[in-house]
Amino acid sequence: MAVQQEKSPIPSATTSVTHVSDHEDTAVTVSIPAGGEGESAIPEDKIEEKIEDKEDDWEHDPINPRNWSGTKKWTATLLVSFYTFVTPLASSMMAPGLPDLAIKYGITSPTIIAMTLSVFLLSFAIGPLFLAPLSEMYGRVWVLHIGNIVFLAFNLGCALSTTTNSFIAFRFLSGFAGSAPIACGGGVIGDLFSERDRASAMALYSIGPLIGPAIGPIIGSWVAELAGIQYVFYLIVALCGVASILAIPLLRETYAPVIRLRRDKLAHDPESAAATHPTVVLHHGSKLHYLWLNLSRPVILLTRSFICFVLSLYMALMYGIYYLMFATFPNLFTEVYHFSVGIGGLAYIGLGLGFLLATVFGAKISDQIYQHLSKKNGGKGKPEMRVPALIFGSFFVPIGLFWYGWSAQAQIHWSMPIIGTGFFGFGLMTTFLPIQLYLVDAFTYAASALAAASVFRSLLGFAFPLFGEQMFAALGYGGGNSLLAGLAIVIGIPFPVWIYFAGERIRAKSSLSR
Repeated sequence: MAVQQEKSPIPSATTSVTHVSDHEDTAVTVSIPAGGEGESAIPEDKIEEKIEDKEDDWEHDPINPRNWSGTKKWTATLLVSFYTFVTPLASSMMAPGLPDLAIKYGITSPTIIAMTLSVFLLSFAIGPLFLAPLSEMYGRVWVLHIGNIVFLAFNLGCALSTTTNSFIAFRFLSGFAGSAPIACGGGVIGDLFSERDRASAMALYSIGPLIGPAIGPIIGSWVAELAGIQYVFYLIVALCGVASILAIPLLRETYAPVIRLRRDKLAHDPESAAATHPTVVLHHGSKLHYLWLNLSRPVILLTRSFICFVLSLYMALMYGIYYLMFATFPNLFTEVYHFSVGIGGLAYIGLGLGFLLATVFGAKISDQIYQHLSKKNGGKGKPEMRVPALIFGSFFVPIGLFWYGWSAQAQIHWSMPIIGTGFFGFGLMTTFLPIQLYLVDAFTYAASALAAASVFRSLLGFAFPLFGEQMFAALGYGGGNSLLAGLAIVIGIPFPVWIYFAGERIRAKSSLSR
């Protein structure tokens, strides 16, 4: 926390205090009573001392989320991870039923069929830009709860839609509401765990956006075949209901400035609240202005920090390929390998197993490498110590794409392309984790850096399925996946190596980095 005090030329005037939140975000100048008369007045020379005393007390305060018991921390992590699992699950659960959806609504255009799946990701990209700053105004918990309830309502709308346009509209709106866990979840993990302890928690949180879309089609294929495509959305509604029943009574606020502000208000200490929590109290005097700052900051990070841009681009490329697989798997495994709709869902098992193995081994490898390099550096960790795990994972992405593409092109046994997707899934998860940890560790505005990466990856997740069928029709599965593998090699291997050696020097020159 940085605190500056400016002497007022008028003894009885106010004193300006500039405060930077110890969690992140922006410096704010507020005016609080200085000197004057009455019991509530605070002498000027006591303001800084009072705030610093509160900061020292906070480090050992039992209500500080980082001082919660292990059980309470992991309960919060599990609940947020469940929220983060349900919404990506919904993004792809309908994928095996796309042919049935086309028949139901009379859709003949491959692009429109793909859009019914991927339009979810367009609003999923936009949502965090609004919901992340709202979580810093009002707390993370109610953004998560309300987002889940609204998400439930819009999925019910998808199930009951009678036209293509209404279905696409409800899919778009459900993506916006469903982005709440993506907007807040990484911040919750940062609230609960210090840098040295957060890799395992971040791995658990990160598996939701990845394994959810892989498990969704496996479940959705059987539901669509046995009950009908609309029952896919009824199942999502039921899962949202379970999530709310569990999380509303058990999940507690984790964002420190909001927790402390609420406590100080209950203690009837408004001067302390204004001085210690100005980012939450006034937001530069305007909530709209504060919202605009948070909306623009991810764009600033993407355009002014090459490190943030290239890591976000690599994550976005892999996410785009991932959703391209969802759009093309039904045709490949039903037309080439003659799977039924129900059996076709099993084609996603390779991705799911790859994610599970990466969650176990990727988090362990990331922790071990970080701790080993920290010890060699006198016990001090650096963001660049996350990069070796990223480099390790980046080799599996092109291997998986080459394996999957050319085995599908040759139409050899169905298990071979599925094994290839397993390698891709392992590489995808093993690279996602260190990228997110690096962004949290390296940038002052960690939530904005994660939002930038989330927006970028969701936009490519929306765009890739729209041209996938055309690309594979022109190049074949082998040529198309080789093109994607080449992009993964060009972006995913040399740039992380460069960041490992030059990242610290580049960050030292940037005001955006820690």
